[in-house]
Amino acid sequence: MSNSADSPQPGSSAARRGSFRPVRILTVGVFALAGLLFFTSFHTAKGTNIRTDASLLKLSDLIQERSRKNGELDESNAALRDQVEALAERDDGSTRAEDAKLAALEKSAGTQEVTGEAITVTLDDAPPNATARLPGYPEPQPDYLVIHQQDLQAVVNALWQGGAEGIKVMDQRLISTSAVRCVGNTLILQGRVYSPPYRIQAVGDPGRLRKALAESPAIQNYMVYVNVYGLGWQVEEDGTVTLPGYSGTVDLHHAKPVQ
Repeated sequence: MSNSADSPQPGSSAARRGSFRPVRILTVGVFALAGLLFFTSFHTAKGTNIRTDASLLKLSDLIQERSRKNGELDESNAALRDQVEALAERDDGSTRAEDAKLAALEKSAGTQEVTGEAITVTLDDAPPNATARLPGYPEPQPDYLVIHQQDLQAVVNALWQGGAEGIKVMDQRLISTSAVRCVGNTLILQGRVYSPPYRIQAVGDPGRLRKALAESPAIQNYMVYVNVYGLGWQVEEDGTVTLPGYSGTVDLHHAKPVQ
């Protein structure tokens, strides 16, 4: 039989089937890829709606739960520290002079209670619909209406400058290694998360503390936003209060020598 008889002729059904073969292969490949994508999406979603922001809500809940557990651990740590100190005081072999020196060091470190007259400074976000209250100022950007890390740091630094014997931010006592940090519109302090309004309480001479706040250039700048856009600012005298001692870890993780 000749070669011409074996070969498909142009226009024949065999020739048409041969020309469609690459298209069929491509079609099969597309369907296979679509099936793989569908399986991957199903496996990732595990029966949930992956178009919602439920995962973000769960992350927020996780952060709040971890913050709550950190608070419980702080309380447990404080109770254990009290027990250790009680046992150590039974018979530690130290002299009165050594005990007095240790007590002074603990007071400076912030691990012991401090009692005295105090003031509380409260900072809060402005209303979300705030507008410029004074002429000549632009309408606020969202950034203008929230408390920033530098605002909290300015208050804390001014209170130390004013001779504060101890400072508490929200419900935690500050020590030398405490870092006041903000992420978004939340405060993260020593492993716990807080939302505004932020309350900062300081034990010391109220007159000196108020004077230090008023003389701080950073706070003077903050007061512009208070007067123009309505950021929250309140200073109250509390009378005699007792600040708790710091109950968290005192291990130093990172340090640099002073140049």
